[in-house]
Amino acid sequence: MAAIAVSLTVMILTTAIISGFKKEITDKIFGFWGHINITDSNINRNFELSAINKDDTYYNEIQEIKQIEYQSDAKILGFPLEGKVIDKVTNGGVKGVHPYIQLAALLSTKENFHGVLLKAVGQDYDWQRMQKFIIDGTKINYQKDSVSNDLLISKNIANKLNIKTGDKVVLSFIRDNVQIKKRFEVCGIYNTGLEEYDKRFGIVDLAKIQDILGWPSSDVQGMEVVLDDVKDMDVISEYIYYEVLPQKYYAETIRSKFPSIFEWLNLQDINEKIIIQLMVLVAIINMITVLLILILERTQMIGILKSLGMNNGSIRKIFIYNAGYIIFFGLLFGNILGISIAWLQKHFQFIQLDEANYYLSTAPIAINGWTILWLNVATLIVTLLFLIIPTMLVSRITPVKALRFE
Repeated sequence: MAAIAVSLTVMILTTAIISGFKKEITDKIFGFWGHINITDSNINRNFELSAINKDDTYYNEIQEIKQIEYQSDAKILGFPLEGKVIDKVTNGGVKGVHPYIQLAALLSTKENFHGVLLKAVGQDYDWQRMQKFIIDGTKINYQKDSVSNDLLISKNIANKLNIKTGDKVVLSFIRDNVQIKKRFEVCGIYNTGLEEYDKRFGIVDLAKIQDILGWPSSDVQGMEVVLDDVKDMDVISEYIYYEVLPQKYYAETIRSKFPSIFEWLNLQDINEKIIIQLMVLVAIINMITVLLILILERTQMIGILKSLGMNNGSIRKIFIYNAGYIIFFGLLFGNILGISIAWLQKHFQFIQLDEANYYLSTAPIAINGWTILWLNVATLIVTLLFLIIPTMLVSRITPVKALRFE
């Protein structure tokens, strides 16, 4: 029972932690970037700005996207059927479209300076997604009749420059080969735990950057599209690119824009499968061993039952039922232990992690009832099936030999 309980506990914690990892990290990425990114197709990676017009008709068309009908390959048990497709509908549509501009700048204080990449967003930005990352201060306070001088910076940059909320800083920009300096006030400090974002990004008012660049309010560098359901990301991205956008614009999912993090997350699925398979194997080996010992200890009983006319199948069922009893209570104790540890970690966060390596400061937990049910049923069925093999030993025991056995 203890072996079964420990095995199931490890499986529950493995699935809960890995699911938590994937959920927390993807939520951070989507919270910072949205689900789909729209830019000019000629944009380069040297931060040379290329404007797109957010007042074109496609902007409203994207916002009005609801459920989309599409065709997908027919599959059986995860394997595609060649030449066969089925009609499907997305789970949702577009929740919001948020224009932005990225602009490189030099952040300087009286003692030090640091290069930053500013992300300028407007009043319609979905701050609810970003709010959970703000650890001090507030989000940008937008002015109704003027531009805001607020600056939201990361904890990483704030620590390097010894900046606190409320401090005044200077941001230097280059426009037409001329240096432009502007004063900003730090309104808050955020921390996503994703080092590639935290070490370089600051957030400012979109109107402020448009004013610095001399752009009209309709010109932006790109747009973030937020969806109702992340599962629709690939389908809606293709629909926007092929059916809605002009030819000069490009749409890509955040998964394709930042593939390294998502590839790292996919590797965790392999770890999960290996750990679960090992734990099931441990449970099977332990139960086979236990069952063989039970059969050897009950050799005389088997002989007496055979001498009274009981057949091998009926005797084997006795041991299978007894093994099922052991497995059931092992699973019961394993569920109690595994769910209890997961609950304690979720609320008290006693398992700490290195945020620089894992993007999170504590081990995350995401408990899924269906997953736990699947683990219980699969462990029970697979273990019982393998226990049929050692019960074949019953057929090799004869009444004469068994009754002489001591």
